[in-house]
Amino acid sequence: METLKGKNILIIGATGGIGSQTAMLLKGSGANLFLTGRDATKLGQIASDCKVAADNTFILDISNAAVYQLKEKYFQQLSTIDILINAAGIGIIKTMETLDEQDFLRSLNYNLYAPFLLLKAFLPAMKELKKGLIINIPGVLGKVPMAGAAAYSASKYGLVGMMQSVREELKRTDIRITNLFLGGVDSPFGTTSGSQNDQQTPKPLVLAAACRVLAKWCCSLLITRLFNIMFFDKTRYLSCLNIWQFVFVL
Repeated sequence: METLKGKNILIIGATGGIGSQTAMLLKGSGANLFLTGRDATKLGQIASDCKVAADNTFILDISNAAVYQLKEKYFQQLSTIDILINAAGIGIIKTMETLDEQDFLRSLNYNLYAPFLLLKAFLPAMKELKKGLIINIPGVLGKVPMAGAAAYSASKYGLVGMMQSVREELKRTDIRITNLFLGGVDSPFGTTSGSQNDQQTPKPLVLAAACRVLAKWCCSLLITRLFNIMFFDKTRYLSCLNIWQFVFVL
């Protein structure tokens, strides 16, 4: 198993619920951490708790060109980047009646345009070494839509599509792309209208979406199992067909 000791890890959104816990989990790994966040006070405290030097922190709003200032500061401190963890984002959950143009554009700016800027800033350094790991957190609403999450889901679906396309470009390298489709997370995000520093959707809002994912998975499993029995186990076909008909009657 590959060790994290000596790896250079950049955590975007380290002042949020997921970002801060990630930093705490990595502090004893022997990795060299570089932390960013929008809240200077929280960032200083987390850096202190993780024993990260102040020079390895950067106050950042990821929705603008400050990402390139981050790039300059980062490479002044660390020569390479092994892992990029983007734990920043914004969650605006509103119905179409209340969702306005500004809300929609903010969602795209933080959840889609900002990850694009991070790729432009740090992917070239990974390409030089032909290795690295990029982690984003689309969440369950980047896979299954939900009423009231038009802006959020649009931005996260876009993020998934962008990263899958970039993955295709990187096939001949050892640069890995990982998307985490988490459900509800116990973080401050769920108690506020939106946070740049934590990507997850409030737990009550993703419950229905998570149930839909589970239902689709169960249905797919049932269909696959029946298909296998039909073609490879003739003796059990009729009994299973009766059960299948019974399910649809219900």
